[in-house]
Amino acid sequence: MNNRRSSNHLNNIKNLYLQLPKKHKVIISSFSIILMLILFIPSEKATASKQNSTGALQVGKRYQVNVPGQELELVNTTPADINRENTAAKTEEVTVAKEQATQPRNTATGSAPLDPAGSVGPFLPREQTLTAKQAAPEEVQAPKVSWQTAKVRNGDSLAKILKRAGYGASVTHKVINAKGENTKLLKKIKVGDNLRLGSDHNGDLVALEYPLSKTKTLEVALKDGVYHSNTEIKEVEIREATANGIISSSFWHAAANAGMNDGQIINLANIFGWDIDFALDIRDGDSFHVVYEKQYVDGDYIGTGNILAAEFINQDEVFQAIRFKDGEYYSPDGNSMRKAFLRAPVNFKYISSNFKRKRFHPVQKRWKAHRGTDYAAKRGTPVVASGDGKVVKASYDKFNGHHVFLQHGNGIETKYIHFSKRAVKKGQRVKQGQVIGYVGSTGLAAGPHLHYEFLLNGVHRNPRTVKLPDAQPIAKKFKQEFAQLSKKRLAELDGSRQALLAMQATEK
Repeated sequence: MNNRRSSNHLNNIKNLYLQLPKKHKVIISSFSIILMLILFIPSEKATASKQNSTGALQVGKRYQVNVPGQELELVNTTPADINRENTAAKTEEVTVAKEQATQPRNTATGSAPLDPAGSVGPFLPREQTLTAKQAAPEEVQAPKVSWQTAKVRNGDSLAKILKRAGYGASVTHKVINAKGENTKLLKKIKVGDNLRLGSDHNGDLVALEYPLSKTKTLEVALKDGVYHSNTEIKEVEIREATANGIISSSFWHAAANAGMNDGQIINLANIFGWDIDFALDIRDGDSFHVVYEKQYVDGDYIGTGNILAAEFINQDEVFQAIRFKDGEYYSPDGNSMRKAFLRAPVNFKYISSNFKRKRFHPVQKRWKAHRGTDYAAKRGTPVVASGDGKVVKASYDKFNGHHVFLQHGNGIETKYIHFSKRAVKKGQRVKQGQVIGYVGSTGLAAGPHLHYEFLLNGVHRNPRTVKLPDAQPIAKKFKQEFAQLSKKRLAELDGSRQALLAMQATEK
């Protein structure tokens, strides 16, 4: 019945087509041919899809869906795994454990996969989806600075140095007026100093370094178009060392042979200067032992520091001194080594003339009172203040040559005459042991020496015999701390003494 109806429909369509005008028949025929071509000839995409059928989805294989903003890894799962996943919860847990065991470790962190609850896809932890780039962003590298060293020449200024390096006057002005401290020191650069100049890839000055000392450096840096300055202070490493010696000709020579420099020799004499007359009391066979500081910066030796402990054996009498944190020296029992005045303000070879009521003057060739003590010493030997005071006179005349007078408390005045040159000015305050001049023979002097006078209430006294008051002992609150330090230092001095004895035994 149905076949008959279909046949009738086709006949009706055919009759209708034959009744159409010829023009319409041509259009319909053309359209039918195009439609057949489209249906039966495959397109390029269809052909390519057929040729690449190896990349089509496969049954029994699980694929990971990319989540925007994250890179996900492909995880293969067997059909058996899928079946187990769709079973009971217990079986699913076994599947999860197996899946986690077979997962690769996180490429960014190296950690094992997490619980599936923390995953963005089935069995794939969120941490694993991060790339190494996401987990560890690249560090921003500082601009490269090229350095050059400029040595200060005779007649140089900062402007000349920067001009030689290719920078204009405006750069010099900005550097001198940098925000910070001590940039004015750049106006006082000295011949022989070295400046380090740093420039960027454009050739602009972005950094300047000026060493002020072995431990301090003035640094100027360009930040946001403005120069800023600061003083970089390097940490000084302190190491302890010892020196010892036996006097055979003079204390100075023995100390120098022990490796001590001029400053250390002067300091050692100052420590014991109240108790020992280094001109008259020293004998052959006397010995000394010193524990002192050696200073290093960045592993490089830069010089000596303080004397920490010292021992001087003079004519079999032992004198010992320990330096405390207040900078003063004390005997092992805590009494101050410091007196109000030094017995001798200079390290000398011998006393050429003592304090006398009557002495034949070697230059004037007549008898007259000698109201001081003459200390013969090498020209240029430093002379120090015998006590704290104020410079009331620093001048030159034909009799005294270069001379310095100091006013102290309690009506005491000291005079230092025949300097080769002075190291202080009138009105200046000085500390005991501070260098005030250098031995010479200016004025009425037969040879290089220091003429030293000590006056009490305007009356000359013999500086070698006048009674000198003691300084205060160590404070009670520091006694226990000092006692522990003293024990340590005495052990170090004993070690130096034993080393010297061992060296003597070896030489014998």
